[in-house]
Amino acid sequence: MDKLLEKLKEYLHMDTEIPFEEFSEYYRTLIAELNQTFGDLDKDARVKALYICSIVQSNAEARAKENKTNAKAYKKISAKCAFWSDAIKFNLGKDGMSLEEIEQATEEINTNI
Repeated sequence: MDKLLEKLKEYLHMDTEIPFEEFSEYYRTLIAELNQTFGDLDKDARVKALYICSIVQSNAEARAKENKTNAKAYKKISAKCAFWSDAIKFNLGKDGMSLEEIEQATEEINTNI
């Protein structure tokens, strides 16, 4: 998750929007990583994954409204990230984190970016 978070930080500090192909590739890398390692992620890595999913989801939603050519793909990306966000929140809750603690942990990441 650290590599994905570092790349996300880079994207968030850019002045221009990345092209659909690069956005899509980042998303595919994120989902592949989650599919392969989710069961092995510690709490900190899951919080990072939640943060990344929420950023990708909100970006995909915004792009779906602006980009008619790739709107369907962006909506699919948004929906898949929403699914993962919910799964991660549920999993963190099972580990004893409250919703407030989860929000605080993701906000801390946001502050450090």
